[in-house]
Amino acid sequence: MPTWNQPFKSLLDLFLQANCPLCQRPTSSDLCLNCTRQLQKCQQKHPDALWQQPIPVFGWGVYGGILKRAIAVMKYENQPQIARPLGQFLGEAWLLHSLHQTTQIVVVPIPLHSSKQKQRGYNQAALIAQSFCQTTGLKLKQNGLARVRETTAQFGLSVFERESNLTQAFAIGQDFRNRNQKTPVLLVDDIYTTGATAKSAVQTLRQHEINVLGLVAVAATVKDSYIKN
Repeated sequence: MPTWNQPFKSLLDLFLQANCPLCQRPTSSDLCLNCTRQLQKCQQKHPDALWQQPIPVFGWGVYGGILKRAIAVMKYENQPQIARPLGQFLGEAWLLHSLHQTTQIVVVPIPLHSSKQKQRGYNQAALIAQSFCQTTGLKLKQNGLARVRETTAQFGLSVFERESNLTQAFAIGQDFRNRNQKTPVLLVDDIYTTGATAKSAVQTLRQHEINVLGLVAVAATVKDSYIKN
């Protein structure tokens, strides 16, 4: 291309770029380089520190700061593309830190109720799970679970209220109906807080004799002892 066209090309490239959903800087990626680097600093040194019974949890980062903002923007400001890098970060950490280095695992995202998903337009956990599976090579069963009862928002509820709110909220989804599911299931969600959602989902699967390996989450609200690890 002639050199006199370079300024025009640079201007055209600028117009073709979208803005980073977190800082509004122009970027050709889902997030700008600066925000990506800031998010990567949120990763825990030991994301498997909560991998213990009764529900093993693999938490990529601590729920706070730019990670908390990224999840909120993804969910409430119609920015589903943020799920792609978050799922990739989670998948890369799983490959590096998990003791379960096998492809004999089925990944199931925590579902939204149909009314909430229709309102939002997408299930952020399912989008994270897609990216997670693309990174890890694990098999995705997007409809392994169904949310059959519409629940109130968990924010601001006590531990007891959260568990009561999610009682019988899930049912076996169409991917597992009328079939003998022998492969262990790994649940995926955006946030792990008190564990009420995970507990309800695990109970539903185990009632149908489906083995649940644990849950992976992009962010976890955890004790100081875990944060300092």
